[in-house]
Amino acid sequence: MTYAGATAADAIVTRTGGVPRVPSNFEWPRCHGCAGPMQFLAQVSLADVEAGTTGLLSIFMCQNDPGLCAEWDADAGGNRAFAFGADAIYLPVPPSEGVTLLDETCGVRFETLDVENYLEAPGRWHERTGRPVGDVLGQVGGNAAWLQNDETPVCSGCARSMEFVVQLEEGHDHRTSANFGGGGCGYGFRCGPCGTAAFLWQR
Repeated sequence: MTYAGATAADAIVTRTGGVPRVPSNFEWPRCHGCAGPMQFLAQVSLADVEAGTTGLLSIFMCQNDPGLCAEWDADAGGNRAFAFGADAIYLPVPPSEGVTLLDETCGVRFETLDVENYLEAPGRWHERTGRPVGDVLGQVGGNAAWLQNDETPVCSGCARSMEFVVQLEEGHDHRTSANFGGGGCGYGFRCGPCGTAAFLWQR
């Protein structure tokens, strides 16, 4: 995933920032720690991960009191991930309080690199293109490239390990980027049969 410039805040595509596309019954998630509304970080079109698949993986994280709500943990209630179906076509009105949106909506271009581990990709891509390493926004599909230990979440419905969907970098511009502890990566997962999803980050 590489930075493809600013894009529409309501685009039905893989992007970071903007406003999420959601089902009609969606309620904006709130942090279990501070009770404030979460910040929408990204949506991933599942068709970009596996051809023929429909729906979106949407990721939210609390940024009202960064570092105090355990927003890095998949189970602590400081973040939420949703696996939406084809009915995710509506645009919600973000809550008026709290930190709910990123300051930029970034389009994504997909490029293929022959590397054994995603962590090698940003440097290789920079060598090939001459563009800044920070323009690499992450990867979809394949295997998670953990910065620490493997923390693959377990589905609360079937107790099986979830499927890796996306690894996110903080962003191309520190003024508008997500906050994964300063140089960290976010990891999004889903369980297709159960319709559940999870998110965490490491640094």
